Amino acid sequence: MCLFCKIVNNEIAANKVMEDDNFIAFHDINPKAPVHILVIPKIHVESFNDVSSQMMADMTHFIQKLVGHVDIKTSGYRVITNVGDNGGQEVKHLHFHVLGGAKLRWGHFTDADPKDYL
Repeated sequence: MCLFCKIVNNEIAANKVMEDDNFIAFHDINPKAPVHILVIPKIHVESFNDVSSQMMADMTHFIQKLVGHVDIKTSGYRVITNVGDNGGQEVKHLHFHVLGGAKLRWGHFTDADPKDYL
């Protein structure tokens, strides 16, 4: 069973922010912004490649409620999902990072040489 499924099953504690019948939002243990919350479905879906359009619609609505709940809706925020090894996905359970609470920079690849990737 994956790490996030264990959180869903209350086998591992998480600092939950919001929850409904289908999704859980909790604080990231290694935050990259003043507000850094992970949003996951309660059923196991490995990645964005495997998610249904209906689940995405429902998750979108959940995230929109979440950003209002944590008061970043008007100031701005970023929603990110990583897919696969090259995309940086560390936990093979669909999750979205919701980051906000400050002016966010686009920091990765700042020291990368594009020639290394082409």
